[in-house]
Amino acid sequence: MLQTPSGGAGSGTAARDSGLMSIGTVLNVLRDEFPEVTISKIRFLESEGLIEPQRTPSGYRKFSPEDVERLGHVLRMQRDHYLPLKVIREHLEAMERGEAVPLPVVGRQRTPDDVPEAAPGPTVARVGRAELLAAADIGEGELAEWEAYGLIAPLEDGVYDAEAVTVAALVSELGRFGIEPRHLRVMKAAADREAGLVDQVVAPLRRHRNPQTRAHAEARTKELAALTVRLHAALVQTALGVRLP
Repeated sequence: MLQTPSGGAGSGTAARDSGLMSIGTVLNVLRDEFPEVTISKIRFLESEGLIEPQRTPSGYRKFSPEDVERLGHVLRMQRDHYLPLKVIREHLEAMERGEAVPLPVVGRQRTPDDVPEAAPGPTVARVGRAELLAAADIGEGELAEWEAYGLIAPLEDGVYDAEAVTVAALVSELGRFGIEPRHLRVMKAAADREAGLVDQVVAPLRRHRNPQTRAHAEARTKELAALTVRLHAALVQTALGVRLP
């Protein structure tokens, strides 16, 4: 059994001999790969059941190397795949049961070059508000501001489309460069106009009585959306005089 911190040097020795680390040590280990991680974030992930560090009799957290590895895995799935915590938890539980499960996909995925692109695979269609906050690592105030600018909007039942996770993560990343939500209203307006153009093209197909024709409208919408995104990206790159990998 670990000794309490009041045990002086003996307590530290016991922790080192057992290979356990304090939350501060864990923070330093993780910050090499996750510079924005905080103690509050680690505690939050614990409260959500993603990790279960040991406790000393005085209540101090002690993390094993396996705990740290699991933490890194959770943070990586949030950062690279924008997965809600509920989905991450279910994925980890399935792995612990020995099940060979594919990594779920929410919205768009981060590529090695940090350029989001569509990825095939199982999709989580809806996420709750708490899951969205956790996935994007933002607070209520930030989300409320983004909603006020129309960048993110809940569905009728109060949940969010999976793509909202991608939007939140990208808005957050742009914020690191000093681009504020109010600056992004022009992008939202452009996206709405582009969506309106696609809707005009497929509207006759959607109103058709033939179910196959209506199904074709969905496929045509996806095709036009992909072409629109590619054109928008090409136009922005041309205007800036840059070429992305």
